[in-house]
Amino acid sequence: MFSVCFWGVRGSIPCPGRTTVEFGGNTSCLEIRADKRLVIVDLGTGLKPLGDRIMQYDMKEGRKDMDIFISHTHWDHIMGFPMFTPIFIPGTNLRIRGPVSYNGETLASIIGDQLSYRYWPVRQSELAAHIEYEDLKETTLDLGRGLTVITKYLNHPILCLGYRFEYQGKSIVTAFDHEPFRNFFPTDPEDPSYNEDAALEGEAAAKEENEKILRFLNGADILIHDAQYTAVEFEKHLGWGHSSYEYTIEAACQAEVKKLVFYHHDPNRTDEELASLTEKYRNETQGESKPEIIMAREGLTIEA
Repeated sequence: MFSVCFWGVRGSIPCPGRTTVEFGGNTSCLEIRADKRLVIVDLGTGLKPLGDRIMQYDMKEGRKDMDIFISHTHWDHIMGFPMFTPIFIPGTNLRIRGPVSYNGETLASIIGDQLSYRYWPVRQSELAAHIEYEDLKETTLDLGRGLTVITKYLNHPILCLGYRFEYQGKSIVTAFDHEPFRNFFPTDPEDPSYNEDAALEGEAAAKEENEKILRFLNGADILIHDAQYTAVEFEKHLGWGHSSYEYTIEAACQAEVKKLVFYHHDPNRTDEELASLTEKYRNETQGESKPEIIMAREGLTIEA
């Protein structure tokens, strides 16, 4: 079995409340299973209930090895780590990998800073688990037992990686947080800052980077993609590092993705709005060559 389960589906900040019960209010956290192999993507607040699930089942069966991949180190993607119960259990082995944006800082220091007395009563040095950290760039990793992962830089204000997990001919791809690349140079000849060479070069560079993303997504059985905004909202948030539903659908269609999962929901998006958007985009995206549209919700499990 090769599957993904959603434990946190929101971006920016946790948003518990009466209007987020159906889809959930925890921040980014996925559980990927390749038969008995456990991989976690992102350490948002959804990590707390996932940790409880691991304690209840995996630990009792003697499985204490986990691979963790972090898309990037913004707070909503790492803030659940201090409440991850397995880190307090002797014999737990964690391999935590992810990108780091600043020279002189390591993944261990960024994650570990949360576990200092100014923020938390337990320090990283006091954890019972054995934890290994690895700073990642674009690469391909063999995780063993037929499971591989390919990494790809995305477009976000800090270094951010997408992950393509492949197992027994199937693929699960994550692409959050990501904004499509665009030309930053003026393209209007009437603009005082217009330079034809710069405009053409910028257009070509953006096109090339977007094509690289499409190749990374190509043929995915499951694509879990940032879709924080509608097209109208997206225009008001350029540079924030997120995508629109419309762009996500277009990219999934071009890449011939089988199942497209909208992810990283805006914290202000209510259950009613998410349900309405699900129906809208499903109705607009139909046909043999179109992907199946799914709105991520906590507790949802999808098999590749």
